[in-house]
Amino acid sequence: MRECRFTEAQIIGMFKMQQAGMPATEVCRKHGLSQGTFSKFNSKYGDMKVFDAAKLKRLLSDQMLDNVVLNDLLRKN
Repeated sequence: MRECRFTEAQIIGMFKMQQAGMPATEVCRKHGLSQGTFSKFNSKYGDMKVFDAAKLKRLLSDQMLDNVVLNDLLRKN
């Protein structure tokens, strides 16, 4: 899967621009997005705030770290 060139904060910022009154087509043109990509981002990040995205990323990294520790413990036994 291809890496996204936008961070979560940038994507959420695009939706804030749209909510402030800028048409979606103008937001897409400004950031070089297609309407389909904007729609896909909207379904994934539409009602999220920057704080929420950072919190989810931190929870995921904590969970991944727990998995690594547990795997290391299992290998030692």
